[in-house]
Amino acid sequence: MILWHNQRCTKSRQTLALIEGRGYQPRIRPYLNDPPSAEEIRDVIARLGVKPIAMMRRREKRFAELGLSPDSPDETLIAAMAENPILIERPILIYGDRAAIGRPPEAVLPLLSE
Repeated sequence: MILWHNQRCTKSRQTLALIEGRGYQPRIRPYLNDPPSAEEIRDVIARLGVKPIAMMRRREKRFAELGLSPDSPDETLIAAMAENPILIERPILIYGDRAAIGRPPEAVLPLLSE
């Protein structure tokens, strides 16, 4: 179990507390300081079962600065997240062959009940 976590983010802290409250101790990956590669991002997208845009913080200033849009090619979005991890939605819990974005934090609960 791995949590892509940003300690400064309220939702990320709430999600971690929810997971720990259920008795789990995820490995914390401070993804802003330890950015995932494009291949890792592709893997998480597959586990989430979403398009890359669904894993992005579209209101982040950097998104507009890079000229990105929901219509940008998937590989462009993946490369942007790999180069600018601030664009990755947080937190993301990876558990087994699945993943969930903790927005709201309760969105990770289905992964814990398996």
